[in-house]
Amino acid sequence: MKKVFALLAFSAALMASAQMQQESDSMLTQELEEVIVSSRVIDVAKERVTPVAVSTITAADVLLKVGNLEFPEIMNNTPGVYATKQGGGYGDSRISLRGFTQSNTAFLINGQPVNDMENGWVYWSNWQGLTDVTSSIQIQRGLGASRLAVPSVGGTVSIFTKAADREAGGVFTQMLGNDGYTKTTAVHNSGTNDKGWATSLLLTYWRGDGYVNQTQGEGWTYFAAVGYTPEGSNHQFNLTMLGAGQWHHQRSTWVSIRDHQNFGDDHKDSIDRRWNTDGGYLSGEEYNMRRNFYNKPLATFNWDWDISENVQLNTSIYASAGRGGGTGPRGNNFRNANIDMYPFRIDLTQHYLENGRGTRFPDGTINFDAVIATNRANAQPYTGSISGYTGQLLGSNGFRNDGVSREVLIRRASMNSHDWVGGISSLDIKADKFRYSLGVDLRTYTGYHYRVLNDLLGLDGYYSTGNRNTSGLVIETEVAADPFRNTGIRGPKIDYYNIGIVKWAGFNGLVEYNNDDQFTAVLQGGISNQSYQRVDYFDQVGNPISESQGSPGGYAKGGANLNLDANNNVFFNAGYISRQPLFDAVFPGFANNINPDLQNEEITSVEAGYGFASSTFKLNANVYSTVWGNRFISRGFTLDGGTQGTAQFKDVDVLHQGIELEATYFASPDFRLKGMLSAGDWRYTKDFTSEVFDDTNQKVGEGTIYIKDAKVGDAAQFVAYTEAMYRVGDLSFDLGYRFVDGLYADYSIVASDFLTPDNAGAVKLPSYGLIDFGAMARFDLFGNSASFRVNINNLLDTVYIAESNTNIHASSGSQTWNGVDVNNSVWFGFGRTWNAALRVNL
Repeated sequence: MKKVFALLAFSAALMASAQMQQESDSMLTQELEEVIVSSRVIDVAKERVTPVAVSTITAADVLLKVGNLEFPEIMNNTPGVYATKQGGGYGDSRISLRGFTQSNTAFLINGQPVNDMENGWVYWSNWQGLTDVTSSIQIQRGLGASRLAVPSVGGTVSIFTKAADREAGGVFTQMLGNDGYTKTTAVHNSGTNDKGWATSLLLTYWRGDGYVNQTQGEGWTYFAAVGYTPEGSNHQFNLTMLGAGQWHHQRSTWVSIRDHQNFGDDHKDSIDRRWNTDGGYLSGEEYNMRRNFYNKPLATFNWDWDISENVQLNTSIYASAGRGGGTGPRGNNFRNANIDMYPFRIDLTQHYLENGRGTRFPDGTINFDAVIATNRANAQPYTGSISGYTGQLLGSNGFRNDGVSREVLIRRASMNSHDWVGGISSLDIKADKFRYSLGVDLRTYTGYHYRVLNDLLGLDGYYSTGNRNTSGLVIETEVAADPFRNTGIRGPKIDYYNIGIVKWAGFNGLVEYNNDDQFTAVLQGGISNQSYQRVDYFDQVGNPISESQGSPGGYAKGGANLNLDANNNVFFNAGYISRQPLFDAVFPGFANNINPDLQNEEITSVEAGYGFASSTFKLNANVYSTVWGNRFISRGFTLDGGTQGTAQFKDVDVLHQGIELEATYFASPDFRLKGMLSAGDWRYTKDFTSEVFDDTNQKVGEGTIYIKDAKVGDAAQFVAYTEAMYRVGDLSFDLGYRFVDGLYADYSIVASDFLTPDNAGAVKLPSYGLIDFGAMARFDLFGNSASFRVNINNLLDTVYIAESNTNIHASSGSQTWNGVDVNNSVWFGFGRTWNAALRVNL
């Protein structure tokens, strides 16, 4: 019934009857529009020209709606997108596109790829400052128009930042939000001088206590853009620097619905969406076992050269040096009931509290003062042979001789730093109605992965046996979890220390036919080679440096757009991608041995769409079908009779297909209606069988994963959104409703659930609907134009599950919440939140 209501609401939003001039929409946003970075190396899709499904989020939408939302959430109201806050720490969000995770979606900032070159992931906490500097966002679903050597599976998200502004002036913004959130932003634009130079600078400071308990955060955003266009020259230059140093506490340990209920207001039926099992207090101050800290400046130099009227060379060179990591527990604390906190168990904790033991307060938060006391009580004076440490209190994760205690808990920091340099260049040639393009995409990446001590929590040192090249080492150096104090590869290492080296060389070509924008046809192709190498200074004794492994890949795609008349157009596209494996697939098991069964994933996609545009109504609709295949998955099997072995499934594929609609109706010069509908059918189409081999590589039988018709989890397959915006003089109001259904739990297809043919498939999570409200006033402030904006998200304080990490089906007699077994580990979405911002144009 809710899905029917959502469809009706979507239809109603598009059937108002009134007139307006289309330019009134630009009047609504003119005050907020910014200049996009200028390099032509960026592939921007054009409506009624480029044959792809595309949505564009303007600078106005970013500035009006983002507030204190996570950056990916800005895209939640466009087709195919599902973004959540995950654990709820600042920057800990994630996004899916058409059911594909962000590791299978390409993200570009001013044309430069930002997906991690080892695992494909995007860490949004590294890009906290994007909300301040983004000029617009273009979401190209499916194959997209990007010329990078291997496009993504789900689509391409292009984020455009501001460039050096042509007009002199500045902006000051002060924002306040729920849970102590504050953000102060100052912008200065020099304007273009008579020699063609222009400079823009931005600096932002933010802090907050976090909606989730014990998730404080703080950070700085810095941005600079320098543009130069020599008078009378056919060259244009633009240099930008963007960074966002930050730290924030996290909620990384998944929480069951049962524990959310145990810490509700009545400790029985209500849900405490804020509870955090990782956080607590030390000396009266907030302290969290999980703390993320990172600083990732990105510098980009763009050079656009008009060689002639019909020939252009566009080049972009970029470099990034990311430094930081995340903290977490280390030690065999589970061996001592007084300090055993992971995984959290409410029944044991209450027992320990009632008996005067334990290191948690009655509300479930961690008493880190008690952790320190327990550490010191467990450790004995050191009596070993390492000089200088006799009599000190030492802990370890495994070593237990000479007075060293394993029954301790310390905070380590897992460092994941990198150096990344790349260049993209394209030569574009126009000849009559044809355009030809040749491009190159070069990248080199070095990732540094190791652990260091961050907080000994009362101990004098830590006895590390993680380096197999030594017999043991006592470490007492604590490395600060601070984004601005970790500028190198720092500190004595514990547990592991390895380096990943990835190099990429890609070449691409394009041929486009354009008959005065009435008919456009395009054919694109690209090839690439990706090389992988691993260095391990701890675990690979005698073999610290692996051989280099190369892997070729490529793509071919094409499409056409036909404008039937001034209002109607149709398009289609199709393509094939051969995508190289990720780093961990090349070196399985954290070793330097190269996987002998490497194979490329294969993606085939086809899409068709229709568009309509008039002065009062705009509609885009498309259907798509994508097969993601030839994936490699391995798992252990126990066959009949108890024989054990390993099965390697080499041809696993999944089908993603659906329909997407997006529309805007201009009901009057001051009233606008928008709507979006995304309905997908993402599922596995067959079961998969493989031979099973024992540890001597002898065939011992066959194993089957029964996954046919199981729905893809972790992203909503049905989403509808409607929004109304109304303006009265200098006041404007907007109200949006978003309905989510077809959301399934995340799961692994090699989980034991799918080893029997009659399994229940994926757990379906409850549908939900959210209402957001915004209001804005424009006015004069001491001779300067100013505005004041208020956003209220989840206006009705709806309680809903945003994602589930487990796939436990409710059975007869099991306790449930809205039909979901309470033993499932889930993230509940945030309740009602708000933000208010004063913006003054100087």
